[in-house]
Amino acid sequence: MAEELQQEGHAVSYQTVAELLHALDYSLQANQKMLEGSQHADRDAQFQHINRKARNYLKQGEPVISVDTKKKELVGDFKNGGREWQIKGQPEQVRVHDFEIGEPEKGKVAPYGVYDLGRNVGWVSVGVDHDTAAFAVESIRRWWCGMGRPSYPKAKRLLITADSGGSNGARVRLWKWELQQFADETGLEISVCHFPPGTSKWHKIEHRLFSFISQNWRGKPLISHEVIINLIAATTSKAGLAVKSELDSNTYPAGIKISDQQMAELRLRRDSFHGDWNYKLLPRS
Repeated sequence: MAEELQQEGHAVSYQTVAELLHALDYSLQANQKMLEGSQHADRDAQFQHINRKARNYLKQGEPVISVDTKKKELVGDFKNGGREWQIKGQPEQVRVHDFEIGEPEKGKVAPYGVYDLGRNVGWVSVGVDHDTAAFAVESIRRWWCGMGRPSYPKAKRLLITADSGGSNGARVRLWKWELQQFADETGLEISVCHFPPGTSKWHKIEHRLFSFISQNWRGKPLISHEVIINLIAATTSKAGLAVKSELDSNTYPAGIKISDQQMAELRLRRDSFHGDWNYKLLPRS
């Protein structure tokens, strides 16, 4: 702007322009994420449906879990956001560039979380392969065997709340296929409620589990799988949050297709309200 004014014959500097802008109530500002896009017509109704169903399950002593995949993380001496106390002038040194390290135990990890709404406890499987529906259900299976079944020995039903997209998306056939196998193994009636598109920030796992994990490891380079698991497992909150974590070194091939015939074999029952978002899988045994 100063250059344009100078070309018009005004002897002004960039500093003068800045002062004039401030006088007119302008300031330098960053973009702010506020716009969520168009909202689904049944967004609020789905929230109410999920809340009613979760309250009903919890009242009857049945488990309700919130599931999702946390952001993938690079393993190695890379910069991790946030600040941590260090001796003055001696910050922990990390790599300048974020390139994957070519070592078998490095690469990226995908932490898949399971948050138990009734008991305020979490389980995180740290996967080293693709974030697929098979990995998602295996994480739920590990939670059930390690934490869920001991806490709910008389449970006959399980309610899962999940986002509409990702490995546990409402349209992912492999997700439903793997949940059917889980239902058959455990004898549990598996109900699923998906949050409407674009509403993942309201998902309880985000602000009751993942946010505390991010706080706990802020400013700490995630140099190994062991460090990542220990930092996750050490996460707590004033409300009494407890977390367990485990490495999942299995491979989960991407691109697995589930045929129409396989889908027809499922004991899938869709709810009368938004059956695309709300459904259950009954054990076949």
